[in-house]
Amino acid sequence: MPLIQVKQIAGRTEEQKRALARELTDAYVRVMGNKPESVWVTIDELPAENWATGGTLIADR
Repeated sequence: MPLIQVKQIAGRTEEQKRALARELTDAYVRVMGNKPESVWVTIDELPAENWATGGTLIADR
């Protein structure tokens, strides 16, 4: 059971998340040869104040 985990800033639409899960699954199946139903995708969304880059919180940008 392959597991693909995505962590991202909250705010994407349900349709965007559907498309992401579909595309990631399709890519994994194409490269690794697994059946689509064996591929798990989790999407963890975190608030912008929990992310930083370059020493600055994304929420502060």
